[in-house]
Amino acid sequence: MRISVTHSTLYRYSNAVYLEPHTVRLRPRQDGSQRLLQHQLSIAPAPAGQSECLDQDGNVVVEAWFDHPTHTLSVESMFSVETLRANPFDFLLREYSTPVRAALAPYLREPAPEVRAFAASIAGGAGHTLDFLSALNRSLAQEFRYEAREAGAAHAADLTLRSREGSCRDLAVLFCDAARAMGIAARFVSGYECGAAGRDKVHMHAWAEVYLQGGGWRGYDPSAGLAVSTSHVALAAAADPHLAAPVSGTFRGAAEASMEFAIGISGAGA
Repeated sequence: MRISVTHSTLYRYSNAVYLEPHTVRLRPRQDGSQRLLQHQLSIAPAPAGQSECLDQDGNVVVEAWFDHPTHTLSVESMFSVETLRANPFDFLLREYSTPVRAALAPYLREPAPEVRAFAASIAGGAGHTLDFLSALNRSLAQEFRYEAREAGAAHAADLTLRSREGSCRDLAVLFCDAARAMGIAARFVSGYECGAAGRDKVHMHAWAEVYLQGGGWRGYDPSAGLAVSTSHVALAAAADPHLAAPVSGTFRGAAEASMEFAIGISGAGA
């Protein structure tokens, strides 16, 4: 599927501020699941300098820095990708090797006790790893109330588990921690979902990826209860959701900040 996205974000400051260096994670990945066809990024005011690089999780990011005060910061991204993985299960699953498990340590951190118990209750009725992941995905989609929440960080997994409700980012965090409880490496993903194209207000989307030896990182969307296929476009992934945010940075100055955004998505079959 070919998917095109326009994403503009405008930050306003009540007084002039000095922008500290910002990290922009708006360039889609290019891997076995998606091919980047074109991408344009515009930042205003124009940075004093910027550098494209790989971050600690292998995401392609732009580091931008500024040298004069401003009342606004605008970040605009436009891109087209072709999504490739029509079959999310096109691999032969194997056990983690010792070197791989050591490399995955940041994605295997210990979850809260109640999350471990929740994961164990689902694993009890599952035959193997893929059965458990599918059952976990269905449970979060069917038994938790979806809550649209535009602002704020993702909630901790134990909070979402107790409330039995959450946004896509909250459910993704809970999925990750439940997978980790079963010894499966997991990370948080930010991006877009093509099914949002017809909505009045389009938002970014979040889901989870697990590392499956033989298949690499594979996506699961607990908001929909489905394995990720060709309708998702991944921007960034990290063990910590804060490190997958589309734009990160701070400012110096006595000012109130506000943000507004607009996202447009269109998609067509290959």
